[in-house]
Amino acid sequence: MAHESHAATHAKTLPADLGAPAFVDGWTKRALTVGAIFSVVAVILALLGQSQDQLGWDHLLRAWVLGLMLTFGWSVGGLALLMVQYCTGGKWGLLFRRPLEAMSRSLPLVFVYWLVVVIAMKKLYLWAQYTSVSDTAAALQAGLINEVQQHCLDFKRPMLNPVTFTWVGLLCFAIWAFYVWRLNSLALQREADKAGNTPYWIKKLENISGPGIVVYSLTMTAAVIYWVMSMDPTWYSSVYGLLFLVGQGYSVLAFCIIVSISLSKAEPFKTILRQTEQHDMGKLTFAFVMLNIYLAFAQFLIIWSGNLPEEIPWYLDRIRGHWGIIITLDFIFHWLIPFSMLLSRDIKRNKRRLVRVCQWMIFAKAFDLFWLIEPNFKDAARNLHFSWGILEYVAVPVAMVSFWVAFFCTRLKTRPLVQVNDPHLAEILEPEHAQA
Repeated sequence: MAHESHAATHAKTLPADLGAPAFVDGWTKRALTVGAIFSVVAVILALLGQSQDQLGWDHLLRAWVLGLMLTFGWSVGGLALLMVQYCTGGKWGLLFRRPLEAMSRSLPLVFVYWLVVVIAMKKLYLWAQYTSVSDTAAALQAGLINEVQQHCLDFKRPMLNPVTFTWVGLLCFAIWAFYVWRLNSLALQREADKAGNTPYWIKKLENISGPGIVVYSLTMTAAVIYWVMSMDPTWYSSVYGLLFLVGQGYSVLAFCIIVSISLSKAEPFKTILRQTEQHDMGKLTFAFVMLNIYLAFAQFLIIWSGNLPEEIPWYLDRIRGHWGIIITLDFIFHWLIPFSMLLSRDIKRNKRRLVRVCQWMIFAKAFDLFWLIEPNFKDAARNLHFSWGILEYVAVPVAMVSFWVAFFCTRLKTRPLVQVNDPHLAEILEPEHAQA
């Protein structure tokens, strides 16, 4: 009892050094090594695929889009969650703020990844191959497209064309870059404010972040429509952007939990990551798991029930020809397993187990993106088959994510991991009360 009383009245203190632990350099080196190895594997698989079905490099580019969407989700999704944190407040901001800022500052690498898609757009997008009425008419006559595709390509050409694709992407990146610069620079100014004018900084960051969340929602929706949904120009969904928005929250929270728990092996996170906040992070992630499956099932139910000829083929391409196996596994991986695991209070309070669940969630997100991307192409729609090129969906994203993680680690080391003038710092430094 004496020990419990002492623990309840004795506050912890932060160490003098608030920088990232030395082992973050080890993360960087390992990530670069994995990235280099899988880059070589990706090239070898592309060459093998080219000799097998002449689609080796095509599969590499399709897998590149998957890697782009994963890293884009962490970078811009991290920026969005940072703005949400500034608007809502809460102790979880002390744990996630620096990782989220580092994620947002990885935007330059994501931009480089996107430039590859711009250069190779004719290999990825039907509308980039046929840029005029005469092109679509000739393609129809040659049997390369059907009448529905011809109509959609001609009707949507003002939006789906290489020039608009490029300029919309550049505009989106410029807007995201502005918010990354503004929020990160204000965070440094707040850190340097020795007067401790906390209410001023909270209000200033709220005023920027509130409209920023709306701007993010619009620009992110435009990006995913162009980068993924337009791979099938005949299909559309009014909740497509919202699905990706929730999916980004799903993967960003999983990544942040992995980073926070890994950093807690040393100071300063060893002091500030209490079991209470860890449990709360698990509950927040569980909420995104629920919302994610709700939106995905709602979209499926509405389209399947409507059974309209211009909408239902998109799902048929992803169910028939053995794709039903993939969508079943997607449901199990993406929702059932995380949902079942995060129901457990013990798992949310156990560091090692919670990290394993979050690692699984990131894998499940990549698996879901494979199901979204690959059936857009004629050789794969309603035709799930093994080829060397399919393995690119492992090698290429692993390489891209590894290089992104290495860049993220370099960004993480540039700032102290704890913001010392946060109003919640005193509370989070208090020891947890003993449980009965």
